Amino acid sequence: VYGPMEAHPRKIQRQDRAVIDVRYNMAPFSTGDRIRPGFNRRSREISKVTAESLESVVLVERYPRSKIRVEIEILAAEAGTRCAGITAASVALADAGIPMRDMIVGVASGKIEDTVVLDLDKAEDNYGQADLPVGILPNTGEIAFLQMDGDLSIDEYNLAMEYNHKAAKEIHEIMVDALKRRYEGGEA
Repeated sequence: VYGPMEAHPRKIQRQDRAVIDVRYNMAPFSTGDRIRPGFNRRSREISKVTAESLESVVLVERYPRSKIRVEIEILAAEAGTRCAGITAASVALADAGIPMRDMIVGVASGKIEDTVVLDLDKAEDNYGQADLPVGILPNTGEIAFLQMDGDLSIDEYNLAMEYNHKAAKEIHEIMVDALKRRYEGGEA
């Protein structure tokens, strides 16, 4: 997390609030198959979704004409990197002292062989019937982002969201505990 700082170039400035600039990148060695270094379409999409999600929780109105830059570098990837990235970004913003209404917890559920499951691995993500990554504000239950690939019935969707909300509360407790330990003298 860098900033808040003056937004440059000037054309990206917002007179009444800060702009959140996110750079999501997967290192070339992060997966079993070497990937091309640099920004690709997937990185741009995840950066955009993450920035929009973070703007919904950061009190951006406190920093007019400013920019807050968040860099997410994935060093090892099995699956769920967008959820891990947004969760880590949320903790990093809190650690940097950036005021927020709530932290975002990224969680994902999906459907494999007609069974709704939580936290898909790479094979399940690639070959499953559905994938439902969600960014949840655990204190209010609000949704910061929701993306879905595949098909879920209404009942399956509701079950998947129930799993996501329960997992978000548990992960949020871990996030808060890590921040408390860091500032109560012990390194998290």
